[in-house]
Amino acid sequence: VQLQASGGGLVQAGGSLRLSCVASGTIFRISAMGWYRQAAGKEREFVAGISDSKRGHAPSVKGRFTISRDNAANTVYLQMNSLKPEDTAVYYCNVDVQPTTDRAYSSYWGQGTLVTVSS
Repeated sequence: VQLQASGGGLVQAGGSLRLSCVASGTIFRISAMGWYRQAAGKEREFVAGISDSKRGHAPSVKGRFTISRDNAANTVYLQMNSLKPEDTAVYYCNVDVQPTTDRAYSSYWGQGTLVTVSS
């Protein structure tokens, strides 16, 4: 299973970006999908997650970021609005995949996409 994240870039404060993460390879079923971020010198932190029935966002991004998914395309999105300089980080997608019917779920990480918000 491979995850390809895209959509990062440089944006001014108050701007918007939309991140995408596509899962490919041997996939029978995907359960939870999520986004994490890691700023320079800090630990990786949860940003948003979505399952078949619910979704949640970290308090620091609630009301500004929205996670969504397209099950047919094995893709998770993160719409980021009203970006702030403190949102600057490498953003990673994380997906729980059951590759085949006889295998358990495993967690996979994308390669990360850099988001830089200038003040």
